[in-house]
Amino acid sequence: MAATSERTVSVWQDKVQARVKIAGSGPALVYLHSGYGLVWDDFLDLLARDFTVYAPEHPGTSAGLPDAVKPLDDVWDLALFYDELFDRLGLQSAAVVGHSFGGMVAAELAASARHRVGKLVLIDSLGLWRDDTPIKNYMVMAQADVEPLLFHDRTHPARKHIFANFEDADSVVRLMWALACTGKFIWPLPDKGLRKRIHRIAAPTLIIWGRHDGLTPAVYAEEFARLIPNSKTELVEAAAHMAPMEQPGAVAKLVRDFIKG
Repeated sequence: MAATSERTVSVWQDKVQARVKIAGSGPALVYLHSGYGLVWDDFLDLLARDFTVYAPEHPGTSAGLPDAVKPLDDVWDLALFYDELFDRLGLQSAAVVGHSFGGMVAAELAASARHRVGKLVLIDSLGLWRDDTPIKNYMVMAQADVEPLLFHDRTHPARKHIFANFEDADSVVRLMWALACTGKFIWPLPDKGLRKRIHRIAAPTLIIWGRHDGLTPAVYAEEFARLIPNSKTELVEAAAHMAPMEQPGAVAKLVRDFIKG
């Protein structure tokens, strides 16, 4: 595991304490995590070989700071919050990589504060809705039902980072609160107006999708690509919604080649 440091940054008129993990060296890369909370895994370790990785924990998901999400009411607040956080971190025109819920946040930031994002990577992103391919509400589904939507390989060791250990009450509470803190901004549908704003994204954009994603099927990759100018799409084999966990090497290489290229 890469050596990580941690900063706690005061944001939103000092009402939100934002915790950020940092590792690596090189150009700045901001990683915005999924609805299951921040997991520093092999994928981020690989990125830290080439970049200084900044990985903020979404407000409310940090240990000891469960109320940090309360001052933020909606997606617009959330985008402005991350704009302020980038200010505090001294980040201007950084590469931004968002996975799932984090992809929605990254797209909203790129659309609303275009100067913040130099290159954008969306991995199995939420944020859009199609009536012909509805997205299942993973936040209230039984673990056994959501598992095949997230992992192509249902024996993959990375499963332990996502699914609760029901013999550990603290693990269950952390998972449920992370889903609640992120779900606040996508309930009941994940499109909170991004479709109206997405044309504003000016950053070159790479869309990465697990070919077997059962939560946000690959038709959503096509939809993002259709709506974002100057974008391209890569499908990752033997991966579902948690592509960065299932295929960290393949996904990290796509990210690295795109950003450095």
